[in-house]
Amino acid sequence: MTRNIKYAAGATFAVALTALGVSQSQLQEPAEAASSMVMAPAFEVDPYWPKPLPNQWILGRTIGVDVDERDHVFIVHRDQDSMFGGATEIGLKLGVSECCTPAPPIIEFDPEGNVVNAWGGPGEGFTWPASNHGIDVAPNGNVWIGGNGGGDSHVLVFTGDGKFVAQYGEPGNAADSTSTTHFSMVAELTIDAAENEVYIADGYGNKRVAVIDYNTGAFKRFWGAYGNVPADGRVEYTPGAPLPQQFRGPVHCAIPANDGLVYVCDRGTDRIQVFRKDGTFVKEAQIAPQTLNQGSTWDIDFSKDAEQKYLYLADGQNFKVYIIERETLEVLTSFGHGGRGPGQFYAPHSISVDSDGSIYTTETYEGKRVQKFVYQGIKELPRTNQGAPWPADKL
Repeated sequence: MTRNIKYAAGATFAVALTALGVSQSQLQEPAEAASSMVMAPAFEVDPYWPKPLPNQWILGRTIGVDVDERDHVFIVHRDQDSMFGGATEIGLKLGVSECCTPAPPIIEFDPEGNVVNAWGGPGEGFTWPASNHGIDVAPNGNVWIGGNGGGDSHVLVFTGDGKFVAQYGEPGNAADSTSTTHFSMVAELTIDAAENEVYIADGYGNKRVAVIDYNTGAFKRFWGAYGNVPADGRVEYTPGAPLPQQFRGPVHCAIPANDGLVYVCDRGTDRIQVFRKDGTFVKEAQIAPQTLNQGSTWDIDFSKDAEQKYLYLADGQNFKVYIIERETLEVLTSFGHGGRGPGQFYAPHSISVDSDGSIYTTETYEGKRVQKFVYQGIKELPRTNQGAPWPADKL
């Protein structure tokens, strides 16, 4: 796929390829001519994972996923009645039919896909988000969530079985990208256990990465695009034009890698920006830079080898997952396309990887599900999109 890369060594000096007016097809053709195949991680969808939900439960927009150290998979979805098709879909809850009712907003699956716990919703001592968004499980089992609804300017921490632990940030505040007291419509959180820090993609209202202390929630630092001081206000993006100096947003992920680099999804400009942990800009790449509407860069996780050689990117606008070489930010291949069957996608929103290297995705809007893609090792794969990665013996 097309990529535009900018490196910073001392003072940042580079011109993005898009600024030259080079089209996606012009850049794509030489690479495809050179080689139509590539060695890359391969995956197959597991159409039997997870197992059917109990209690006539159904999922709403499924807006976050994380895998803990036991390979238990945690998802967060939106369980408000407005997420469903009225009495036809949640007739059990509304008392008119046998099926169905919204599942609790946070669900825990074991590695086999069984539901082992489910909880969440309003309670005492905290403000439940108006619109759940993002989930991360700490090494001690605590569960962190954000929210991107009106008034969601805080994050919440619970034990693994749903007991309230802490609320950081003041609810009910408007966007302020230099605030040290609240966030604004948080998209995602990622815990850096080695540093006792939490990286917050902040988010839909603010236009920054924020870092807080894991133990106290105290603000430690924040930054905007290219490491600039973040600024609020509308940011425009036009494919082929120079890239904006602020995040357009939503700032949809902020994921630290093992080597100290932090990968940030600026979804509205189709770009990944890479920083050091102090906010120093390192490089950037655009993925499918002609993508408009909601953009291409939705969420990131890494392969499980020690060097985290590969980066996996969920693209909820183009309905696919990219496999990217992390060092160069080159797209090697991708899988998935639009549809509702196993291995197809409707707005893949979030992505996480288990200890075996298998990928889990969640889908928002009408997708409303979690899927598992089983790691098959490094194989020769087409550089073009693979479509739905079905097991070979089932095709």
